[in-house]
Amino acid sequence: MKTNPKFIFLETYGCSANQNNSEIIRGKLIEAGLELIDNPDIADMIILNTCIVKGPTENSIKRRIQNLASLKKPVIVAGCMPQARKKWLEQQKHVYLLGINHTKEITKLIRRIIDNKYNPIEFIDNKHEIKLNCSKIRQNKLIGITQISEGCLGNCNYCQVKLVKGNLFSYPKHEILENIKKDLSEGCKEIWLTSQDLASYNLENNDKLAFINLLKNVLSINSSFKLRLGMMNPNHLLPILDELMDIYKDNRVYKFLHIPVQSGSNKILKAMNRKYTVGQFCEILERFRTLFPQATIATDIIVAYPGETEKDFQETLELIKKFKPDVLNFTRYWPMQGTRAAKFEQIDRKVASKRAAEVQKLHLSISLERNKKYENKIFNVFVNEQQGTNCLARDENYKLVVIRTSKKLLGKQILVRIKKEFSHYLLGELI
Repeated sequence: MKTNPKFIFLETYGCSANQNNSEIIRGKLIEAGLELIDNPDIADMIILNTCIVKGPTENSIKRRIQNLASLKKPVIVAGCMPQARKKWLEQQKHVYLLGINHTKEITKLIRRIIDNKYNPIEFIDNKHEIKLNCSKIRQNKLIGITQISEGCLGNCNYCQVKLVKGNLFSYPKHEILENIKKDLSEGCKEIWLTSQDLASYNLENNDKLAFINLLKNVLSINSSFKLRLGMMNPNHLLPILDELMDIYKDNRVYKFLHIPVQSGSNKILKAMNRKYTVGQFCEILERFRTLFPQATIATDIIVAYPGETEKDFQETLELIKKFKPDVLNFTRYWPMQGTRAAKFEQIDRKVASKRAAEVQKLHLSISLERNKKYENKIFNVFVNEQQGTNCLARDENYKLVVIRTSKKLLGKQILVRIKKEFSHYLLGELI
C-alpha cells in the first residue's frame, strides 16, 4: 500500500463479544488518528469482524468479503473466520487476516500492510489476549460490554467456535472490575457480562464459586446501573443455581436468563456431546420461574441435528410448549467444516426445513400468547436506545418495549402503558 490510510470502514457480525471487539477496534483506530466512515466505496481500508457460528452466516460473509475485495483496497478480516478459514482467505486477493487473539493489534497490522511487511503468522496464533480496559468507541454509549473469558470447557460435536477460541481462559477479576468501573465512569447505565458460558468462569482453575464472587463484587460497585447476564450452560449453572438466584434478587439485575438447551431429546444431547440432560435443564427453569415468574427466558435450539428422529423432534416441540421461552434462538443444523458432526449422516433438507418452520411457527405463537397478558399493564422501563421516533426500552424482566415519540428519552427511566403486543416486543405509550 503506497499511502497511509485515513478513512476506515468497519462492519461487524455476530455475538455481543464480537460487538465489544469492534468497539475496541474502533477505539484503537481513533487513537491512531484514523477516521471511521459508513461507505466502503470511499474508504481507504475495510475491516470485517466476522462470525462463523452458522453455515448460512459464514457463506454470506464469504460473499461479502469477495465483493469488498473487488474494490481492490485492503480488506482486513477479523473475528472467528481467520483461524477457521485461513486457507480460503489466503486465496483471496487484497485480504489480510487478524486472528481472534490479536484484536488489540489492529493498528500494528495496518502498519505492516502499509510497509508491505504483512505476515499472517504474526497475527494468527493461540496466545491469550485480555480484551479489557481499552479505549472503546461504543455502538451504544449507554451499554458497557465486558467480556469475562474466552473459549469454553465444552467439546460439542457441532461447534466450530471451540476450534477457534480453544479452551477456557478466564480474565483476571480485578481487570474485569476495572473495566466495568471505567465504563460506568464514561456514562454507561447498563453493564452486559458476556462470554461463551458465564457460569464456567474460572472453572479451569477449579474455583466453583468464582462467578458468584465476581457478581458480588460487581454489585458492590457504588453506582447506579442495570446488569444483564449473558449465556450460561445448564451443566455449569445448576451447581450454583441457589447462589445465582440470590444474585438475581438484586433489583439492578435484569430478570433475564439465557440458558441454551439445543434439543428436547436426551439421545440427541448425548450425540451432540452436551454435558447435561433435559431433566437438569427443566429443573433450572422450574426453580428460576418459581422465584421470578415474569422473568424473560431465552434458549437455543438446533433443529434436524444428525440422527434426530421424528420422536426426538416431537420431544423438542413438547419442551418448547412446556416452558414457553420468551426468546428462542433456533437454527436448522448446518454441517460446519472441521467438526465431528459434519461427518455424520445428515437429515434430508426438506425434512430439516419442515421442522425449522414448525419450530418458528410454534415460537411466534407462544411469544405472542405470553405477551398478550401485558395488555394495558403499566411498566417502569429504562430507555437504552433511540432510533428516530422510536425509543427502545427494557423493563426489569428485560422485556423489549417500543415507544413511538419525538421526545428525547435516551437514558431515562419512564412509565409506559402497554397498548399493543407483538411476538417479539410490546408497544407502549407514555403516561
